[in-house]
Amino acid sequence: MTEHAAPARPLDDALLALRLFLMAPARLGGICLRGGGPARELVLERLQNAAVNVRRMPIHIDDERLIGGVDIAASLAVGRTIYQRGLLEDIAGAVLLVPLAERMPGGVAGRLAQSIDCGAPEDRFGLVLLDDGIEADDTPPACLLERVAFICNLSQVDSLALADDLEKQSFVRDYVAPLEDTALMSIAATAAALGIVSARPMLFAAETARLHATLHGRKQANAADLEAAVRLVLAPRARRLPPIDDELEASDPEEQSSSPPDDNGSAQGRQQLEDVVLQAALAAIPPDLLVKLSLGKAGRSAKGSGYGRRRRSMSRGKPLGARPGFPGGGARLALIDSLRAAVPWQDLRRRESGSDRPLILHKGDLRIRRFEQHATKVTIFCVDASGSAAAARLAEAKGAVELMLAQAYATRSEVALIAFRGTSAELLLPPTRSLTRARRALAELPGGGGTPLAAGLKAARELAEAVEMRGSTPHLVILTDGRGNMACDGSSSRSRAAADVEATAKAIAARDIETLVVDISARAGQDGPRLAQSMQACFLALPMADARKLHHAVVATALPRVA
Repeated sequence: MTEHAAPARPLDDALLALRLFLMAPARLGGICLRGGGPARELVLERLQNAAVNVRRMPIHIDDERLIGGVDIAASLAVGRTIYQRGLLEDIAGAVLLVPLAERMPGGVAGRLAQSIDCGAPEDRFGLVLLDDGIEADDTPPACLLERVAFICNLSQVDSLALADDLEKQSFVRDYVAPLEDTALMSIAATAAALGIVSARPMLFAAETARLHATLHGRKQANAADLEAAVRLVLAPRARRLPPIDDELEASDPEEQSSSPPDDNGSAQGRQQLEDVVLQAALAAIPPDLLVKLSLGKAGRSAKGSGYGRRRRSMSRGKPLGARPGFPGGGARLALIDSLRAAVPWQDLRRRESGSDRPLILHKGDLRIRRFEQHATKVTIFCVDASGSAAAARLAEAKGAVELMLAQAYATRSEVALIAFRGTSAELLLPPTRSLTRARRALAELPGGGGTPLAAGLKAARELAEAVEMRGSTPHLVILTDGRGNMACDGSSSRSRAAADVEATAKAIAARDIETLVVDISARAGQDGPRLAQSMQACFLALPMADARKLHHAVVATALPRVA
């Protein structure tokens, strides 16, 4: 069995990934550096000192500057069409540095991905994506993360001390160390165990293992090179935790050794190598990703906790590409894009019209501006305020609402609060970002009485529909034990109350409202999961909740819904 080295630190891994990437930028695609600070500056300093051409891409680059197009000023000056080269034509064989990659428009990301896939080998370039996202889901476009080998998280690095100085080692670069079929099968098995379905990470991992062996002067890749490859490439992309195979651990070693060998070696040796590689991958999974994997939320595509769905606008928001159209009705003329559409036709139009005017515009040349907005996300707390434990539950809700509001100014999110008790539900706090208003509404939140769960769910659904009507995105958080005893008509019939809860929950599911059910009972039962299943919602058992735990659960709940 191979002796394991001490786990590498994020900064050491980032510098190692950079060296491997610079050995073969075209084959490894690139590297994504998440988090700023001195650690990332150190990595970028090493990049700038390397013998490689580094170009920086403006985050708001347009298509003409990226892929080339008509030079408007030069064309109007000389009276004929003058074309300009794009950035993608100038970075062949270079490294493209992309700041604020998490804000990159989808169209620009698609152009880069297409250029990487379709470009000739001599025209390919490497990517260095700088990810400054705050929330866990604020990441660069998935199409680019799929095409870079390394994803390094430097957000938690608090020391610049390095474990090893690779500059002092001798390297052999006149060959690339080979990789046996057994090692390739181990990489594929590890990727499958971690839920990685794309072939690109597996190819990147194999290439990384070869280059890692070459970097350290080895003639052939060994287990240490495979461990480094899965740590750098596969672990950050994990989408699930592999099941623990107790039967394999308990099996008889003599029985395992009796397995017939294949063409590439014994089955026992391959299984041992797969176990070593998988353990290295699990040890390298970041703690925050490990929590998400245990909750089942990895791979979610939501973008931040404060923003909802995207929508198109004619007046404000993030600029998108112009489209043909006429100004008016809120649409504004995109002058430069209109000129760019008209310039290539000027020679033909002058000959057809016999005119010597410097510019001839047709209606088909007109372009209008487009923008994209993120709809505000409204978190609606629906709190069970009944029973003897109401005081503790309401204290948790108050603290969670105040913690959510503390982030509202940065994330543009809003919070609302509904409490249900006795025979009805009451909207105590309409959607707001005002912390003063929230504290005033929460100060005297009542408690006690029956549990009109159906009325609370109905009030939450109606408020969520109103939020959607104004263009925002609702997110429901239901704090309850799932046991209602008051029907919508005010009667105390438990059977009728259960039927009303079921009908209201299915109505919420039909509207496809993102919902989290938090079971706040002292001992979790089947009522909470059953309610979540009826609502097609996420479920979280939190019997010993406090305000901070609840706040973190709500922020992190891009959980897959209960099937």
